[in-house]
Amino acid sequence: MMFERVLIAEDHESSNISVRKTLEDLGIEIAHYVFYCDDALTWIQKARQNDEPYDLLITDLSFEEDHNKQRITGGTELIKAVRQAQPNLKILVFSAENKAAVIDALYDELGINAYVRKARNDAQELKLAINTIYKSNKYISANLRQNIKAKNAYEFADVDIAIISLLSQGIPQKNIPFHLQEKGISPSGLSSVEKRLNSMREALEFSKNEQLVVYCKDFGLI
Repeated sequence: MMFERVLIAEDHESSNISVRKTLEDLGIEIAHYVFYCDDALTWIQKARQNDEPYDLLITDLSFEEDHNKQRITGGTELIKAVRQAQPNLKILVFSAENKAAVIDALYDELGINAYVRKARNDAQELKLAINTIYKSNKYISANLRQNIKAKNAYEFADVDIAIISLLSQGIPQKNIPFHLQEKGISPSGLSSVEKRLNSMREALEFSKNEQLVVYCKDFGLI
């Protein structure tokens, strides 16, 4: 057995065709597709009203704006609306997004069932993900697991994020204590700042503060 009714929300036709081909390979005969998030929500609502609900939604996160103005402009907002309309619908996100903080939030806050990153071998990943969530398990792309594991290797405190944010703004390390004190953040002494930066670099195996800044931007921490 397999999912019977699937809706694809994807505004790039080439990706849309690729997903539909994957579904065909899995023997899924009823697969509808839409280019806009508003349409996706409408189709899901109407399908429920007609007692023919979808079993699975496959959606991108990023949708380009065009002349058709939309109330829902992105995949994250679509997922939130879908969770209201059909709470138990299985949701697979198929996106180029690779920031661990964004992906974590999709699982933790919106309860998605699978995340597959658009990359090499993503058709095989899609098949594996669909099979996995059909069996009521969660799935995340293999090429993202290591990134998320690395992010969780160091627990960033609020003061850590404040320090790195200041560095990203071009504030010299020696001036950071003054800015922390202005914001009422402690510990704010220069020695404390240096120790926290050393701890972060050591835990994440970086040699420069610049690497920390880039890392935190990539993971959506700042």
